[in-house]
Formats: sequence, C-alpha cells, structure tokens
Amino acid sequence: MLGVSAAQNATTTSGAGPGVNDPNHPRVNEVDTREGIQQQRIANGVKNGSLSPAETRNLEGREAHIQNEENRDMAKHNGHLTKAEQARINRQQNHVSRSIYRDKHN
Repeated sequence: MLGVSAAQNATTTSGAGPGVNDPNHPRVNEVDTREGIQQQRIANGVKNGSLSPAETRNLEGREAHIQNEENRDMAKHNGHLTKAEQARINRQQNHVSRSIYRDKHN
C-alpha cells in the first residue's frame, strides 16, 4: 500500500496531470524557446523578402509537425518530455534550422 501511494505522489509533484503540459519543465522550456527563435527567423525572412511564400509554407508546416509531435509526447508523460523525446525533437529542429538558413540565403 505504501509503494502505490509513493508512486502516485511521484507522478503528480509537478502539478501537471495527464494530458496537461508542464511549462516549467526544463526540457519543455528548452524545446519551446528554440521553437520561438526559429519562428522569429522565419518571420524575419518573410519580412525582408528572403523567404518566398512557398518556402515559408514548407517551413511552417515542418514546424507545426514538430510541435504536434511534442504535444503528443508531452501528453504521454504528464506534460514532460523524456530525454530521448527531447533529443529527437532537437534533431528535427536542427534539420529545420538548416533549411531556414539555406532558404534565406539562396
């Protein structure tokens, strides 16, 4: 009985419940901060004309796909990301980051 109570307590200490994102989780913060920076880079490319509408649509679609995966992963873990999930998202963001650079500089 004591083991079940301790396990239940350990899963709820963040304040996030099942399907609830925990905005204070460090891995979530890192992923979200990077996403915001990349969104700003895309917006700057649109503003200065270095990204075409087609390039922008492609980049935004890829960013949305990554965000949807992040949301699904977080829903599985009470609003958190595992290290493996963060690493996968980071690799995906690396690919998009390189695409942003290439599209803006061609």
